Amino acid sequence: MTAPGDDADLVARIGRQDEAALRLLFTRHHAPVFRFLTRRVYSEAVAEELTNRVFLEVWRNARTFEARASVSTWMLTIARNLAASHMRKRREGALDDGVAESIADDSDDPEVAAQKADKAAAMRRCMAKLSSEHREIIDLVYYHEMSVTEVSAVVGIPEATVKTRMFYARKKLSELLIEAGIDRGWP
Repeated sequence: MTAPGDDADLVARIGRQDEAALRLLFTRHHAPVFRFLTRRVYSEAVAEELTNRVFLEVWRNARTFEARASVSTWMLTIARNLAASHMRKRREGALDDGVAESIADDSDDPEVAAQKADKAAAMRRCMAKLSSEHREIIDLVYYHEMSVTEVSAVVGIPEATVKTRMFYARKKLSELLIEAGIDRGWP
């Protein structure tokens, strides 16, 4: 039996057209879905539009949710598919990395913040050099803290393939960071 406020219960209520349940699910998962999409489409405006479409798809398909994966995994799978569709359709446009670089860490002094910003920019450049498959695995595991099983469900590949891609992605990322002169420490 599910607790009245858990995500699976909310999806069941959404399946019965409960708008309050959709609002609560949106409140819980808007930020992670938005961040996930922002890293895929490189535009906050497009990510916001796609995030809204994810929740529209949840509204439309809640009755068919079978709970074979967690609700967050199901939503990130929807998000991934929408982002892939968007990127296939998109042929031009510049990447907007300026937004992420402009966020300062208020708890650090300016020198440490600048060092972190430089290292973060270098990390993004190195991540951009990874294949899309490796970049996606790194993003899901490290930024979304998903398990191998959850990544397997989102990406639609076997768990062994996730592990293999993670191994090679970390190895390549390490090589790229060394080439960029970045050690493993953080200021």
